[in-house]
Amino acid sequence: MDLTLPDAGWTVCLFTLGLTSTLGVSIPAGFNIGVINAPAEYIQRWSKATILDRYGTVLSADGVKTLFSVVVSISLICGVFGSLGGAVLADKIGRKRSYLLCGVLHTVGGVCFLVCRALSSIELLLVGRAIIGLAAGLTTSVLPMYLSEVAPTKLRGTLSSLVGLGLTAGVVVGQVTSLEQVLGTVEHWHYALGFFVVLNLFCYLPYPWMPESPKFLYSVRSDPEGALREIRRIFGHEAIGDDYVKLQMVNGGSNQNLKLAMEENSTSTRSMWSVLTDPTLRLPLILVCALMGGQQLSGVNAVFFYSVSIFESVGLSTTAAKFANLGVGCLNLFVSFFTPYLMGRFNRRPLSLLSCFFCGVFLFCLAFVLHLKDAVSWFGYASIASILLYIVVYQVGIGPIPFFIGSELFELGPRPAAMAFGSISSWGCSFIVGMLFPAIQSIWGAFVFMPCSIACFVLTILVQFYLPETRGRQVSDVAALVSKGFRSKVL
Repeated sequence: MDLTLPDAGWTVCLFTLGLTSTLGVSIPAGFNIGVINAPAEYIQRWSKATILDRYGTVLSADGVKTLFSVVVSISLICGVFGSLGGAVLADKIGRKRSYLLCGVLHTVGGVCFLVCRALSSIELLLVGRAIIGLAAGLTTSVLPMYLSEVAPTKLRGTLSSLVGLGLTAGVVVGQVTSLEQVLGTVEHWHYALGFFVVLNLFCYLPYPWMPESPKFLYSVRSDPEGALREIRRIFGHEAIGDDYVKLQMVNGGSNQNLKLAMEENSTSTRSMWSVLTDPTLRLPLILVCALMGGQQLSGVNAVFFYSVSIFESVGLSTTAAKFANLGVGCLNLFVSFFTPYLMGRFNRRPLSLLSCFFCGVFLFCLAFVLHLKDAVSWFGYASIASILLYIVVYQVGIGPIPFFIGSELFELGPRPAAMAFGSISSWGCSFIVGMLFPAIQSIWGAFVFMPCSIACFVLTILVQFYLPETRGRQVSDVAALVSKGFRSKVL
């Protein structure tokens, strides 16, 4: 039989879960992406001095840069392992406890940052970055799935998109916190790195009252009574009767408004290998990995990296250019505030197509106007316009949708593994971009954005022909549409 959730709107429980998970976990995950760049010089100085004092070793300039690269990249690498852990933990300990573990890992990493300078320990800085990477990988793997499984159909995209909103907000909060005018100073940079622990407390305060996923309890744990208890916790005691468990035994019952599938056809836990080798899951797995990886390959981090030099090219001072770059981040955050509304009101396919295509267009334009900006005076301003337009269309689709699309393409059994693969793709591609972008930039100059533009156009083709519309549909219906691989007819 197939238990269903009430097709209700916002409740106090859903609102509290969405708010506290965003503040307590999603924003800290984004924070640690945005906070590390501004105090880089101070961290490198401290690292060199600490190694000299503790080990009597003098690091060369290249050695210091290599060490800082490790500090930055270890978080991305551990994000991959955190994503892998999400595939196992989501079914072993449940969605709710996995969410709590995300918070605990963030707290431990933050404490490492706060004490590393007082203890003169490079090791604690590295351990903190590694733990934060594990936490962030687990967050992007588990949290969208958790939120989508407790939400009614009409709020599924809205609630799940809060993960992307939190990450975007976290990057901006990290950038602000690490400004020299705030905490990004030679004396306080470690406080800047660990400041997110204050927000992390929101993960713990309402935790005892937060629900476990009723779908997980019903289909994975075979606990219909527990699922019923959690449904009442989410929607209120009067929202569903004791006899409702039997409702689906008569082909869905008479109430056709209660159509959020409690679970789909496949209810058994699936290993990552079984998901990877199942031909009926090949296309949705490719879609999830392509969208999650393409989100990074689309060049959003590269745009932020390059924007300071672009602002300097039109006459801004270095300080003013950094604040202008922060303004671009604030625009990114401002647009992302509208994504929960967009996800609740508009279909996924047209938003994804519009976003991927125009991201490719604006990146293409950015590459050419940057290349020719010395020849045409106003091309410097055209490059700024290209960046701003890119940010807007990025947040319309490719920014928020990849985080939760896996929960709308996969049934409950293979869902944790699929979400983990998507998260691995995201963190892996982020690492590749971070490592290769500076080298390619030194060779290609402004044309470094061309591969990003091409990646967006490839995603446009993939979405056009193979991504089914998922908004408002039961997951079992969507899964059937893509079960025939590239022979599937999704339109």
